[in-house]
Amino acid sequence: MVDQEEWSSNANEALEISFVQAAPGSLKTLSSFHPQFTYPIFGDEERVFGYQSLKLNLRFAAHDLRPNLEVLYDKKFKAVGDTKATDIEETLKEWVPEYTFEKLGAFTSHIQNDTSASSFKPPGELLETYQSKGRNFEIWSGELTDPTVQRVVERIQIMISFFIEGGTPLLLDDQDWTLARWRVYFVYEKLSNLPSPNTSPYSIVGYSTSYRFVTYVPTASSKSSTQDFTLPPPTPISPASLPSRARISQFLILPSHHSHGHGTHLYNAMVKTFRASHTCTEITVEDPNEAFDDLRDYCDYKHLLDNGTLARIFLRTDIDPKLSARKIGVRVPTSKLLDMPLLETLRKKNKIAPRQFARVVELYLLTKIAPHNRRAGTARLTQRARAADPNDRAFYYWRLLVKQRVYKKNKDVLIQLDRGERVDKVEQTVGEVAGDYERLLRGMEKWQGAEASGSSDKRDRAKRKVIDEDDEDEDEEMAGDAKRARSEAL
Repeated sequence: MVDQEEWSSNANEALEISFVQAAPGSLKTLSSFHPQFTYPIFGDEERVFGYQSLKLNLRFAAHDLRPNLEVLYDKKFKAVGDTKATDIEETLKEWVPEYTFEKLGAFTSHIQNDTSASSFKPPGELLETYQSKGRNFEIWSGELTDPTVQRVVERIQIMISFFIEGGTPLLLDDQDWTLARWRVYFVYEKLSNLPSPNTSPYSIVGYSTSYRFVTYVPTASSKSSTQDFTLPPPTPISPASLPSRARISQFLILPSHHSHGHGTHLYNAMVKTFRASHTCTEITVEDPNEAFDDLRDYCDYKHLLDNGTLARIFLRTDIDPKLSARKIGVRVPTSKLLDMPLLETLRKKNKIAPRQFARVVELYLLTKIAPHNRRAGTARLTQRARAADPNDRAFYYWRLLVKQRVYKKNKDVLIQLDRGERVDKVEQTVGEVAGDYERLLRGMEKWQGAEASGSSDKRDRAKRKVIDEDDEDEDEEMAGDAKRARSEAL
C-alpha cells in the first residue's frame, strides 16, 4: 500500500520562482517567491506525487526572461504497476518553452556569458518613465505580431496561471490578423551599479495585455445607402485602423514589486494610449477581480477629477416632492436627477464604459454630501424629498439614483420576485454599494497621502483572465452576487 502523504508534495510550496542576473562568480538573485496557486498545471489538489523533499526552482533571466527549471529531491518513488511518480517535465512542457529543461549549468553559462545582455532593450517602444522610492522604471509596449514581444510573452506567461485566477496563456501561433489585435505592455526597472559587464540594466516588474474588439460605428451615409465591398479586401486591413473597443485583459505585477504603485502607473499608461487613439471608442476590462476594481476606480476617479469632468456634474435636488410620494407608479426619472445628455457626452469623451462611468459619477456625487448625513444612513430620510436639510435631500436623491441603476441592471431577475422582496433586495444592494463607496473613499485618502509623501501603500494584484467577449457591464450587481467586498489594499 502506497503512503500518499509520504510521497506527495504541495506544489505551491515546492515551486520557487526567482529572477536572476549575471554577476561575478555566480548568478545574482534579484527576487524570489512562490506561486499563489498551481492547480491549472498540477490539478485541483495542487500536489505532486512521487518525490520526497521536492524542490522545483524555476529561474528567469531578469531582462529577457529566459527560463530554466531545476528539479531537486531526496528520493523518487519507484513505479508499482500503474502507480508512478509525476513526470514533471511532461506536465510542464505545454506551459514553458522547450529549452526551459536544459541543465542548470548550461543556463548559468548562457546568462554569465551573454555579451548582448548589456545592450538589451525591452521589446516594442518606450511609452513613459517614472520613479518610485528612488528607483527608475520604464513602460514599453508592442504588438503581439512583433517576434521579440512574442518571445518575452512566451517565456513569462506561465505567471498568468500562477497568479491570475482562471488565467489562460495567449495563443501565440494564431493568425497574424488576430495577433495584431493584441498589444502587450511591459514594466521594467532600469538598474544602476551593475555587478558585471554582461549584466543587463533591465529587470522585469510586470506586464499587461489588451485586445481590440472591432465595433460597428454607423454613419449618416450608411443608414441611407447601400455600399458594396469585396471580401477579401484588395489591400490588407490593419485592426489598428478600425473603430474598436480596447479591453484590458491580463494584468500582473510580480509579488516582489507590490506596494510601489506600479499597477497605477501601468494602468494609467495603457488608458492614456487608448484615449490618444483616434480609433478607440471605449475602454473596458475583462472580468476584473476585487483588487483591480479598486485600482481602476481610483485611477478613473482621479483622471475625471483632474481634467474637470466631474466638476461639471450635479445632482438636482429641486424636484417636485410629489414625484417622490410613496405611491405605486410614481417615479422620479433619472433625467430629472442628472443632465443625461451631458453625462453621455462626457462619458464618450473619456472613453469609459457605461457602468464604470456611472459608478465613478455616483462616487463623486456621494462626496458632495456631508459625511454626517451619509453615516446616518436612512435614519434621517423619513421626510424624503421634503427634508429641511439639503444634505438629507441630496442623500435621498442619491440613493434613488443608485436604486434606479441597480433596478434597470437587474430587472429580469427582480420582476420574478414579490414586490416586497424586490424592494428589500434593491435596498440591501444600495446599502452595500454605499458602504463600498465609503470604503473606496477611505482608501483614496490613504493613496493620496502616500502619493504626497512620495511612497505608496498600494498593493498591485492580479486580475482574472477568462475567455469571454461580453462587456463587463453585463455583470449583475445584486446583493450577494455583484460588486464583491473588495480588498482595500491595492
